[in-house]
Amino acid sequence: MFAGRQVLVAGAGVTGRSAVPVLLELGASVTVTDGDAGRLAEFEGTGARTAPGLTEPPPGTDLVLTSPGWRPTSPLLVAAAEAGIEVIGDVELAWRLGQLREKPPVWLAVTGTNGKTTTVGMLESILRAAGHNAVACGNVGFAVLDAVQAGYDVLAVELSSFQLHWSSTLAPHAAVVLNLAEDHLDWHGTMEAYAAAKAKLLEHAGVVVHNADDAWSTRLAAAANESARHVGFRLDTPAPGELGLVEDLLVDRAYVPEPATSAEELCTVADVRPAGPHNLANALAASALARAYGVSTEQVAEGLRKFQPGAHRAVEVGEVDGVRYINDSKATNPHGAASSLFAHESVVWIAGGLLKGAHVDDLVAAVAGRLRGAVLLGTDAGVIATALARHAPNVPVRQVPLGHDEPMSAAVEAARVLARPGDVVLLAPAAASMDLFRDYAHRGNAFADAVRELRGGADDRG
Repeated sequence: MFAGRQVLVAGAGVTGRSAVPVLLELGASVTVTDGDAGRLAEFEGTGARTAPGLTEPPPGTDLVLTSPGWRPTSPLLVAAAEAGIEVIGDVELAWRLGQLREKPPVWLAVTGTNGKTTTVGMLESILRAAGHNAVACGNVGFAVLDAVQAGYDVLAVELSSFQLHWSSTLAPHAAVVLNLAEDHLDWHGTMEAYAAAKAKLLEHAGVVVHNADDAWSTRLAAAANESARHVGFRLDTPAPGELGLVEDLLVDRAYVPEPATSAEELCTVADVRPAGPHNLANALAASALARAYGVSTEQVAEGLRKFQPGAHRAVEVGEVDGVRYINDSKATNPHGAASSLFAHESVVWIAGGLLKGAHVDDLVAAVAGRLRGAVLLGTDAGVIATALARHAPNVPVRQVPLGHDEPMSAAVEAARVLARPGDVVLLAPAAASMDLFRDYAHRGNAFADAVRELRGGADDRG
């Protein structure tokens, strides 16, 4: 499949470091291009050629493997398309290589705007409770290509719209689009293009799972592979063919023997962590994928009870003077922030960063009655401030000036002044972090550090 082929790898970061050794081992002739000379230097002595800053493929190129961060409008990728050269991503490469194995790995795949990482974490925990050689991979830090090469039997795969844009033959055993809301419009251009990228996950899936409470998820599933089995989930009493909630129980009415009126208990609401409606939805999605692979209800319950939530996802980092401080730095878009804000009654909201083309008016209008105050920071703080002035004019707003040496410490201190005992100070930025921080984890750590400083000061005052 790859022996003797001329492959151009666009991007010397995570994707390049994962793919180049594999391609060389398969006998491909590999060239790596990147605008960062330091990254390219890492490939010296590997057998791959390097070529900084290419804007068109070298003569004889058979295939371009692109990093998901490269936009389709990049001159190199445009030139490849115009020359009729196939462009794929690392996910498509991983799928094709997996299919060459005597026993290809089973893919249980997850995409959506929010909840992906939590869902694949829950799914991994369930699969391991069932005794499967399984791993969470993809857009969660462990590259899916590395997971395939490592020989895992079952992959709980998180996939971004960037990765799916460059996929064509991917056919997971079961797949879900959890939800869809405005995000990455700076990359895709329109909401329809963003949705089309997400929908690629469902084109060849054997089981199509959808969120019956989310209009986009339902719409994309309805247009997906007609020959697939379709399973829904909802935060209410499930219809036949669905998973859902009955009082304080998560139940399954999809993977049950006849009659269709029967249901099987999966677990209790209290078994699901972190708490909150959005995480109950994530648990139902993970359960639906696991059940599609034959996991028992008892194993689903055990896996959900054992699941340990990841950092920066609605984690309480401390309480000071009767005010709880919660880090949900992973809420990198308005849809994610809404889920977090609706979990609390009285909130001092810390928000801001890079909105990436997303709109915040609907979010602010929906949560205005819950806001004690708002503290804004980052490049698009002014956009959120305008929305607050329009939809929540009585909510006090503080804005951290651009260029502040310690923006998160300043934000936490401003929130402390606005908060009252019983309130929650919530970091749910509704925006990406790269204007002020390396990533959302750096932002969340800065918040936790600032709260620890605040707790130290409170102890001194006591």
